Amino acid sequence: MTVNEIRKKYLDFFKNKNHAILPSASLVPENDPTTLFTGSGMQPLLPYFLGEPHPAGKRVVNSQKSFRAQDIEEVGDNRHTTFFEMLGNWSFGDYFKKEQITWIFEFLTKELDLDAKRLYFTCYAGNEVLGIPRDTEAAELWQKELSNLGIDAEIAEGAEEKGMQGARIFYYGDKKNWWSRVGAPENMPEGEPGGPDTEMFWDFGAEQKLHETSAWRDKPCHPNCDCGRFMEVGNNVFMEYVKRGEKFQKLPAPNVDFGAGLERLAAAVKNNPDMFQIDAIFGLIGDLEELSGKNYDSDKVAFRVIADHMRAAIFLMADGVMPGNADQSYFVRRLIRRSVRFANKINLPPMFLSKLVERMLEQYGDVYPEIENNFKLIEKAIDDEESRFRSTLERGMKIFEKNNRGGEISGEDAFILFTTHGFPIELTEEIAKDKGIRVSRQSFDEAMKKHRDTSRAGSEKKFKGGLAGEGEMEIKYHTATHLLHRALREILGEHVYQRGSNITPERLRFDFTHPIKMSPEEIRRTEDWVNDKIKADYPVKKEEVKLAEARVRGAIGLFGEKYGDIVSIYHIGDNKETASLEFCGGPHVERTGILGHFHIIKEEAVASGVRRIKAVLK
Repeated sequence: MTVNEIRKKYLDFFKNKNHAILPSASLVPENDPTTLFTGSGMQPLLPYFLGEPHPAGKRVVNSQKSFRAQDIEEVGDNRHTTFFEMLGNWSFGDYFKKEQITWIFEFLTKELDLDAKRLYFTCYAGNEVLGIPRDTEAAELWQKELSNLGIDAEIAEGAEEKGMQGARIFYYGDKKNWWSRVGAPENMPEGEPGGPDTEMFWDFGAEQKLHETSAWRDKPCHPNCDCGRFMEVGNNVFMEYVKRGEKFQKLPAPNVDFGAGLERLAAAVKNNPDMFQIDAIFGLIGDLEELSGKNYDSDKVAFRVIADHMRAAIFLMADGVMPGNADQSYFVRRLIRRSVRFANKINLPPMFLSKLVERMLEQYGDVYPEIENNFKLIEKAIDDEESRFRSTLERGMKIFEKNNRGGEISGEDAFILFTTHGFPIELTEEIAKDKGIRVSRQSFDEAMKKHRDTSRAGSEKKFKGGLAGEGEMEIKYHTATHLLHRALREILGEHVYQRGSNITPERLRFDFTHPIKMSPEEIRRTEDWVNDKIKADYPVKKEEVKLAEARVRGAIGLFGEKYGDIVSIYHIGDNKETASLEFCGGPHVERTGILGHFHIIKEEAVASGVRRIKAVLK
């Protein structure tokens, strides 16, 4: 069964349970300046867990593209990836535990034909101090489903020390089977929702102890050990509590948040613990074998890193994130450059990484048309980045060798490698580790802190809209940048985000994410959009609201900025239309009608994936 078939079966199954199918959101999260990437299926739906009604109804389902940058250095074993698809179904105050557990068990055992004898489950053990009871309901529901198939399903305490001893359902505490955005229940702030979760594990068999360094290798197995025998394939979160003071109360309308890694389900269906051998990834590995003349078994780590990193980079670029030095762009650059390094290990010929885009289009083109829509741009961006890195790699390595003093690279030298030659500190550390050399990370961090302190004034200026002063024309231009930002997102797409601005009494300059030159028609439409809002003479109002409320309302913020619990947002519009809603700390005009006529005088590139507009008000 292929990945595409599993995805379709899942969406069709829940469509038949009256769920609306949602498209995947972008890997660049909307209206959430606190995180760079969409890392789970529920992340784009957070406003609806906080009470906002979803336009599609109370039951929704989708397959969400997800990227987790924190897993980059974990890639190389048989199950870690940075990019994955998260199958998810949600109930916003509709069905709850009985329906969810019954349905997902049916999907696993009937639709995917997984052997129920190889499924194990964990449930929440409760927290007596906080007054949160043990989730016996979930445990008994799993037990009933297994018993219906004639499987003896004993319920036991967590099995960390004694092993499973014949049990199939286990209770674990706050660290394993409780979900909230901030972890354990005692850490949750007032008004934060959370709840117990129940997880599902696939048993690959006692012989599959693949992780030689696992602390559990010589201890009794259990579903939450990491020896390689078990793989978590799904997680049902039952969001039914809210924190009030030091106690927890039941939500008036509890929610269901289910998530399952599509690739992990495919590995379970294939009954192969090596997730890289599922069809969606192994096709890329086959191309790498052909291009390099080596086979997968010769260096699994290198093949896995390249396949994962290029798959992730291609999806990120399809969503408008091009390689660069800041924010999301930094991670795309790091993925490609790390791929180049591992490509050298398997003797992959230079300038062949871009050939993988065609395989990705073949695998995902019918589901994610953004790959085909940006096919040539992605190929060119990969070639440009690989060429740029290969041209500096040799110089950087010479500096690396030259500055190796007593088996250590100083933090200052590592900083120069980063700022001058584009070596991310993580890459420097990896190369050093291969050569048995240390890197002084502490002094590197000190050099970075000094660099950031020097540019902090510029960062604060960016947050205030790039204002050089607060004269009448500068305030007008600053307000106009809000309208321009929204116009670009309307005309070019929601991958557009501000990357900086500079304002003088004579003009505005606005930097934004976009991979290609704007056409004359796009420039004209942008001007017309802004001028329409100016002619509407909309009021411009400042509001101070809680950060969570600003997110729910869709306010746009700057990535990388830190916000407090109370934030300032500016609303441009009336009761019928919102022309702009942004986090901002700078001054604005009271109404758009006084701005005058908006005219773009220049549009140009300033960096890979970043464009610049210069405009005037007449």
